[in-house]
Amino acid sequence: LPGEKSSPAGRQAFIGRVFVRILGIDPGYATIGFGVLDFDGREFKVVGFGAITTPAGAEFDSRLQMIYLDMLMILEKHKPDAMSLEKLYFNTNHTTAIDVAQARGVILLSARQSQVPIFEYTPLQVKNSVVGYGRAEKKQVQEMTRSILRLKEVPRPDDTADALALAITHGHCAHGLNLQGML
Repeated sequence: LPGEKSSPAGRQAFIGRVFVRILGIDPGYATIGFGVLDFDGREFKVVGFGAITTPAGAEFDSRLQMIYLDMLMILEKHKPDAMSLEKLYFNTNHTTAIDVAQARGVILLSARQSQVPIFEYTPLQVKNSVVGYGRAEKKQVQEMTRSILRLKEVPRPDDTADALALAITHGHCAHGLNLQGML
């Protein structure tokens, strides 16, 4: 995919250890951040990250189709064991929220058709998981994401850093459930 940064190690990241591959998605319709991580219960390895972008002047249904096709390519390339994305919440701009909801539906459909389990997290859960504080600022979450993943800089655009934070959140939450025998 254009603009994707990836690790050459891929699935060889954890030789001799069991790991889960997590695709984090920050949904939108103009820019959709994605991040792919391998997690062995102790540490994360970055597999790849980037953003799907759609042109502002394109018809909305064409933008949805672009998102859908790019999502299928990402799912096929990385073959994640789980997809983590932000739960939709309505803010003051309901028109934008409806458009994001439609794009989110296309993203969910692509994962479902690819038989990838879907997990949703609220912004509060992401902040708690990544920073340890539910009222953390966006910059704090981005900096902790960079630190946890041992990246030189915070990934850009912001949607990409948010997607990686969602993947980290699922790693932490799923690992906790697994330890309790719930997964």
